[in-house]
Amino acid sequence: MPGIQSISPLVVPCLFTSSRRIVRVAATARNPRLSFESMALKPPLHPTYDLKEIIKLALAEDAGGQGDVTSMATIPVDMEVEANFLAKEDGIIAGIALADLVFHEVDPSLKVEWSQKDGDYIHKGLQFGKVFGRAHNIVVAERVALNFMQRMSGIATLTKKMADAAYPACILETRKTAPGLRLVDKWAVLIGGGRNHRMGLFDMVLIKDNHISIAGGIKNAIKSVDLYLEQKNLQMEVEVETRTLEEVHEVLNYASQTNTSLTRIMLDNMVVPLPNGDVDTSMLKEAVDLINGRFETEWCTDTFCESTRHLPQN
Repeated sequence: MPGIQSISPLVVPCLFTSSRRIVRVAATARNPRLSFESMALKPPLHPTYDLKEIIKLALAEDAGGQGDVTSMATIPVDMEVEANFLAKEDGIIAGIALADLVFHEVDPSLKVEWSQKDGDYIHKGLQFGKVFGRAHNIVVAERVALNFMQRMSGIATLTKKMADAAYPACILETRKTAPGLRLVDKWAVLIGGGRNHRMGLFDMVLIKDNHISIAGGIKNAIKSVDLYLEQKNLQMEVEVETRTLEEVHEVLNYASQTNTSLTRIMLDNMVVPLPNGDVDTSMLKEAVDLINGRFETEWCTDTFCESTRHLPQN
């Protein structure tokens, strides 16, 4: 893919609700064992993140050690129902696979059926899924499932809009995710057609202005990273932030004289907003021309970032 653009995940108004129709059924079917391997679009990998524990935490947060006192007071324990999922807005649906995990965690005997899959575009009013089983357990599970789906669908919908607008560039997210929900947010970006940037501080080197200042300059910072990776026998992507054309020249000069681990150059705030609403891209274009495809390039403003391997030539 020729390029990458970054956004931070956002929350949008509710996309989904559920309508419950009480029905009596003789039995419910047990879901097969759920696993990440069976998912059409798997969540991104993280060495310490446990998605199932996040689901358990969300359910425990809701239950507060007491459970759903309203449902226990008002819903007969043996009542079984069918609940239907309805779209409240047009958009990209995301979080179906995660909702399956939520329902399975609450009650493995619940039967969940979907007419759509993660990443599909749906229209307002569409009934796209239903769940059968004990009414009490469905009510306990549905709010947590919907909370995940609403957030993920909002992120996926926004990502899809920006990905289409940025094509042939591709969308990346940032680390500016909700604490504890990073993998969920980044999964939603994938569902929306974006790509994941680094998962955290551990899987990619990103040399920013603070590192550069402390290291005594951009050349010293890159050199220190090269030495560190060599000493630790590590192989990973390395990105450096540049704020001026002079720094771009300095990076390129260093890279031409040594075998560096650098893979991407960030061009920070080189797109200048103008009073009339336009943007001045002349500095950005000059920087990209200087790099001339030798490295991936990422440009950032105060609100978002975009990185490209090759910007379209106008």
